[in-house]
Amino acid sequence: MLRSLYSGISGLRSHQTMLDVTGNNIANVNTAGFKGSSVQFQDTLSQLTQGAGGPRADVGGTNPAQVGLGVQVAGISTNFAQGSAQSTGRATDLMISGDGFFVTRLGGETLYTRAGAFDFDPQGRLVDPSGALVQGWGAVDGRILEGGAASTVTLPVGANSAAIATTSATLGGNLPEDAAVGTELVRDLDVFDANGESQIMSLTFTRAATGWDVSDGTTNAGTITFTNGALTSAASITVAGVAVDVSNLTGFAGLSTAAISGQDGRKAGTLESFTMSKDGTLVGSFSNGASQSVGRVSLATFVNPGGLEKAGSSSYRATFNSGAAEVGTPGAAGFGSIVSGALEMSNVDLSQEFTNLIVAQRGFQANARIITTSDEVLQELTNLKR
Repeated sequence: MLRSLYSGISGLRSHQTMLDVTGNNIANVNTAGFKGSSVQFQDTLSQLTQGAGGPRADVGGTNPAQVGLGVQVAGISTNFAQGSAQSTGRATDLMISGDGFFVTRLGGETLYTRAGAFDFDPQGRLVDPSGALVQGWGAVDGRILEGGAASTVTLPVGANSAAIATTSATLGGNLPEDAAVGTELVRDLDVFDANGESQIMSLTFTRAATGWDVSDGTTNAGTITFTNGALTSAASITVAGVAVDVSNLTGFAGLSTAAISGQDGRKAGTLESFTMSKDGTLVGSFSNGASQSVGRVSLATFVNPGGLEKAGSSSYRATFNSGAAEVGTPGAAGFGSIVSGALEMSNVDLSQEFTNLIVAQRGFQANARIITTSDEVLQELTNLKR
């Protein structure tokens, strides 16, 4: 009699836990990066009332007789299935497509999260809403310092892009083959010195009997020749220390379209904006047109993600059963890629959760009925004295 009472109590407790977990899942249906949990039940120890009997020549074997003592919660597991993507348009909102966790530091503790609603603080550090610092690698002159110790991902406010002296240029278009000897065509090229100062370098093309002579106005740098419109001379000429690629030039009659299409020098510039690539690289755009890496977000994976412990604020901490974190680059083997301007939504399935709610409620009611029925039997037993 008392066994049924305690079995009912254990059922109430276990189904109450199921209700608590289900309620938490439903409460976080719109929490970015949230992963739903589920409860697993198992029976408790059983009381042996009759042991098993072995078979004999004239008597068959008998099975053990046991009375169960109730139910208990075996575990609460986390479902790390991918949540759906929600576009936000904010460059600092990041979503992991695939496996992995963002690595953050809060108060000296390393935490891991799938929620990528990040922003920059006044010091240019990438942080989550709770102030945890997002970890990754910095960059020097556009080169990511990957492989070293992870540090806080920082957008270098007021960073400069160094000036680069012009060393090469590209010339394209057409030089008219039918131009009269002595015809001059002048093309101006903006070049930069090592300090980023701009100056005009004029390229003068003079029609000669065999082709076009090229000079900077004072010194002849060479002759460009064509046969049936195709370049037959060297693909590059050096004018005033600048190597000019002329491989795209043609020499047909009637067209004078030769023009400078580009050069590799630039003035100094300041950081204006940034973008995030799929491999987690923070790419800065500078006022001089340059783009270079200023940092990279790292990701971490675990052998057993289910062993992670929830630490609040949509974060997890590593445990002995999760294994040590393996930190790597987004997009590498075993790591998901990063989508900028989107967030991973909760993976809670409301239809399943409401079904679990009904199951838990009916299980709770059934176990409560066990207690009331046992109480009625005990009452009937006490009435025998009357």
